[in-house]
Amino acid sequence: MNKIHLLIYLLFAGLLFSFTSDNSNNEKNKLVLDLIKEGLQRYHYSEKKIDNNFSEQVFNIYLKKLDYNKRFFLQSDINKFAEYKYKIDEAVLNNDFTFFNLTKEVYIQRVSEVNKYIEAALKKPFNFSENDSIRLDAEKRHFAENKKELKEFWAKFLKYSVMTKLAGKIKIQEDAKKNNDTTIKIKTIEELQKKATEEVKKNYEDWYHRISKVEENDLLSLYFNSITGYYGPHTEFFPPKDKENFDIRISGKLEGIGAQLSQPNAYIKVVKIIPGSPCWKQGELEVGDLILKVAQGNKEAVDVVDMRLDKAIELIRGKKGTEVRLTVKKADGSIKIIPIIRDIIILEETFAKSAVIQDSITGIRTGYIYLPAFYADFKNKNGRRSAADIKKELKKLKKENINGLILDLRSNGGGSLQDAIDIVGFFIKDGPVVQVKGRYGMPQILEDEDSGILYDDDLVVMVNEFSASASEITAAAIQDYGRGIIVGSEHTFGKGTVQRFLPFDRMVKGNDNLKPLGDLKLTIQKFYRINGGTTQLKGVEPNIVLPDAYAELDMGEKDLDNPMPWDEIPKADYKKFETKYNLSKIRAKSNKRVSADTSFNIIKDYAGKMKYYGDKEFETLNLKKYISESEERSRYSKRFKNADSRISCLKFSVLKEDSAEIYSDTVKTERITSWFKELKKDIYIDETFKIVSDMNINNN
Repeated sequence: MNKIHLLIYLLFAGLLFSFTSDNSNNEKNKLVLDLIKEGLQRYHYSEKKIDNNFSEQVFNIYLKKLDYNKRFFLQSDINKFAEYKYKIDEAVLNNDFTFFNLTKEVYIQRVSEVNKYIEAALKKPFNFSENDSIRLDAEKRHFAENKKELKEFWAKFLKYSVMTKLAGKIKIQEDAKKNNDTTIKIKTIEELQKKATEEVKKNYEDWYHRISKVEENDLLSLYFNSITGYYGPHTEFFPPKDKENFDIRISGKLEGIGAQLSQPNAYIKVVKIIPGSPCWKQGELEVGDLILKVAQGNKEAVDVVDMRLDKAIELIRGKKGTEVRLTVKKADGSIKIIPIIRDIIILEETFAKSAVIQDSITGIRTGYIYLPAFYADFKNKNGRRSAADIKKELKKLKKENINGLILDLRSNGGGSLQDAIDIVGFFIKDGPVVQVKGRYGMPQILEDEDSGILYDDDLVVMVNEFSASASEITAAAIQDYGRGIIVGSEHTFGKGTVQRFLPFDRMVKGNDNLKPLGDLKLTIQKFYRINGGTTQLKGVEPNIVLPDAYAELDMGEKDLDNPMPWDEIPKADYKKFETKYNLSKIRAKSNKRVSADTSFNIIKDYAGKMKYYGDKEFETLNLKKYISESEERSRYSKRFKNADSRISCLKFSVLKEDSAEIYSDTVKTERITSWFKELKKDIYIDETFKIVSDMNINNN
């Protein structure tokens, strides 16, 4: 058992509950609340009291979760709820759900009333020639004073929705006229407005159908997560199905049939078939099919029309080797029963993959590894782990005569801490990688204990503002050692905390009739760079910054509710690498290229426009003004989308060791071809390749 797992085992070993109760929702809710309180107070990194400050913050977080856009509650509702603003602490300590029950009842009532407002507002055509406007930003808008004001807001909001659709239809007709496209039937403005209104009406009928399926447990999860939210943005209660979905994301696999489903209305629709999955191999299930019934083998089928999507998915998923029979309605109206044998589905987009990048002019070859997450199958010791996969890719790339390596961690939200430590270890001989500190005790230094270096050549790590947690640990360690160059946005996400799951079912003796109970994801530690600083709030600042479309927007840990503060501890004992390249010269070369690059200048310009439009307080409800503003936005958006349209001289190829396997499988061939097309358009990879080349030049 490694040090991290031993620490977690000791941490949670003492929590054990024994209850006797009947199998009622009320008793289960009280038990879950008791477990949440116990977990937070005993094991969370931050020692916080359940007092009036707790009560006030939970009150605010909960109302924001329940009605973030202020589209349901009246100010009188808020005033009624406010009677409990400083009583939630007592309610939580005493397992009193009076406040929750009140908000639930009012919420259900207001949603029903809003549906009537929507129906009434869409019965007559809107007048788009008026010089009116709507404030969409909920933070700058108050709750409606009364039902009349709420009804007026919804009328404006629906007017805005119809107007945006109408403007889109007008644009399609105008483009058709310019291009002499006779396939588009030209209609009057009145006809287009009627069609736009019908589409908005259908959208909101589907919306109300979905929201009306919300159950008490859904709202209760919001309430529980408002309690956990007081302790920080990454401490959450996971109901059983949410935990199952989390495990699927982190492990990259599930047992089922391999179809992606949606529920636009009462019917469950197939929207994607995963290549290589059981339903793909079976061949009869198609995109667009509507699932009517689900049966387990030859047992009686269960009608899933009008059933909540998550409940239907629960029936469709199942153990490998078992059969599910789907009764589906085809596009031609025919009804068909499709038997499918469930299997383990590998979500390939979860896993690391690599390529060789070659400059078609100079012949320089660089290795490229894309890691979308620090995945690990914690339930299966033989399951896939990101560190093991990266190790395999590095060994194969070393045979490819590459001059350097790009490790792409952009938009990698983190995952397994141990895998991050192991991956850093592939690039250093040995030594500290990260420091962690719990609520009590001294910081603990987590080290790479393998004295070998798997890859010792030039290294560049790509990051952006969505690179978080384990990505930041990896980038920070590489930067602190001077082992490579970090390239990307002005800073990474800024999540410097470590979470672990507390499984409630294991903590309760007996009461099997109340299980499953769910899990609590707890922040139990903060992690620190080996230089002593934490990445919390500040993130990792790259050695070379590239322009980014989101540069001027408020994004990151610092913009979440109740984030932990930045601090620092003594640095660890480590020795920096003696680099052969001159970082200042390489940065200067990159800055010169980027400054002269039209594509990057377009991105910088677009970042400013995104900030401008994001800060805009009011949106017009006048059709002519809206179309004029939309044309301006469209011009900037089109320029931005075309920013990667330049011809790259880079060629992407599969590794020799993988070639036979990939090109003998049509699914893998199609997947890799599509990926290479995307890489070829990626101007950030293009510039990063040049940075690696500059490192190589500096070495010679």
